[in-house]
Amino acid sequence: MARPIWTGTLSFGLLNVPVSLMSGERKVDLHFRMLDSRDRKPIRFERVNADTGEEVPWKDIIKAYEYDKGNYVVVEQEDIRAAAPESHETVEVETFVDRESIDVRFFEKPYVLVPGKKAEKGYVLLRRTLENTGKVGIARVVIRTREYLSAVIPNGDALLLILLRYPQELVDPEDYKLPSGSASTYRITSKEEQMAAQLVESMAGEWKPDDYHDEFRARLQAIIRKRIKSKGATAKVEDTEREEEETTTNVVDFMALLQKSLADKKRTPAAKKAAKKTSKKAAKKSATKATKKATPRKAAAKKAAPRRRSA
Repeated sequence: MARPIWTGTLSFGLLNVPVSLMSGERKVDLHFRMLDSRDRKPIRFERVNADTGEEVPWKDIIKAYEYDKGNYVVVEQEDIRAAAPESHETVEVETFVDRESIDVRFFEKPYVLVPGKKAEKGYVLLRRTLENTGKVGIARVVIRTREYLSAVIPNGDALLLILLRYPQELVDPEDYKLPSGSASTYRITSKEEQMAAQLVESMAGEWKPDDYHDEFRARLQAIIRKRIKSKGATAKVEDTEREEEETTTNVVDFMALLQKSLADKKRTPAAKKAAKKTSKKAAKKSATKATKKATPRKAAAKKAAPRRRSA
């Protein structure tokens, strides 16, 4: 069973609906592995230093932004965390707009909002209201560490959350050389327009997405199955055990964030600042204690070293 990307709330006005954010797409691409044609062994991609050619372990890799060709500025993890938005468990609806007013180019990726336990009433209320008014909710949502613009749209029994592109991500069609002007500019006659319209009408039908399939993928799968059955076409890949290294990930405890979010809403702004200051002092105090405990062990280890004698 699919796991939620996060569990939190869908918020608009004073109404909060507990929801789970579930993926609304399924990846069906065929993934290939590259092998050496000489011995059918897999090819590994390694992280190597551009100057020395030596492999670089994950722990020695840092992030940097190339602000000019060949010139980089290092971006620390603290910088990324400082820029990351705080809310990780709320779909915060900011406004409602007409569904037709959103250009199709803005739509990027679908998710399904699933109501939590005993949250069906608020979920259905919002869904029905959007259906009856022809509106969609424009919201901000944080997925992992990035904030996205999104649209909450009714679709059958579901509320979909569709990520939207920002205007800066779209190319203005006017940047390209496009044919403009009236039809007569291109010597298109009324008879030609009429015939084209008749052709479109003759080919008109209903949109049935189930009628369309990825035929290239189906044909390629058939070829792969045929290859598997034939002799000499397969290769057994036995990867040597790779050292497990820590990758730069951002693992978020959504339950803890949700509890903190609910607690913060009950506090006044002054109380929030005081709580934040107290937590920082507590963290600093615990770190100091840990350092003091670790110091005697190191000193004892240094004293014990001279007692060893060679045979």
